[in-house]
Amino acid sequence: MERPLDETAFEPLGETCLLVRLGDRIDAAVNARVHALAHAVEASALPGIVEIVPAYASLAVHYEPLQWIGEDGAPWSRLVNALRALVDVRATAAGEPRVLEIPVRYGGEVGVDLAEVAAYAGLAPEEVVRRHAAARYRVAMIGFAPGFPYLLGLDPALAMPRRAQPRLRVPAGAVAIGGAQTGIYPRELPGGWHVIGHTPLVMFDPDHKPACRLSPGDEVRFVPLRDDPENAASP
Repeated sequence: MERPLDETAFEPLGETCLLVRLGDRIDAAVNARVHALAHAVEASALPGIVEIVPAYASLAVHYEPLQWIGEDGAPWSRLVNALRALVDVRATAAGEPRVLEIPVRYGGEVGVDLAEVAAYAGLAPEEVVRRHAAARYRVAMIGFAPGFPYLLGLDPALAMPRRAQPRLRVPAGAVAIGGAQTGIYPRELPGGWHVIGHTPLVMFDPDHKPACRLSPGDEVRFVPLRDDPENAASP
């Protein structure tokens, strides 16, 4: 394991993947570094890079080991040497993020947990909607299922532990809160997050290029649909 920085570690995952760990927690600043590093790797034109996968605090770099064979170390070790100069890149190096608006119908039959979230937070449902829609979120990573975005930026007042009993079926398009995060279910899935609304947008379509509507590093704004009484206090 190589450690060029205090909180950075390079870990080979088999013969074709190198994991770059930039931290060990969910943190907006760490995640910004992850996306900056992903941008730097993409722009570097390093040979044999097959795919890069950002997560909350790490970046998986999938590569072709034959492109990194040499007499001065194993392929993964030689790739580490090439990545060292990119690790401490400034978060601003990733450029301006793409900003997308996601329409949401809050509460009612499509947001069955809105009242529960409001009660836990000690807020009116209308205030939960206002706060949820007022934030600007970063897509920290795509995971759990194809197209599921983990979004950083939730108002701390809306954070809520996951459901004690997960649901077997959460509908596609459900907008939900789990812990200090919010997210969107891309298709019907089991899940333990609290569902507060629904978007009519298709978040994942394998026949579309790209298949995922959102990408890591994007920024998201939720826009309440006006035909809901819960949205009366929303911007």
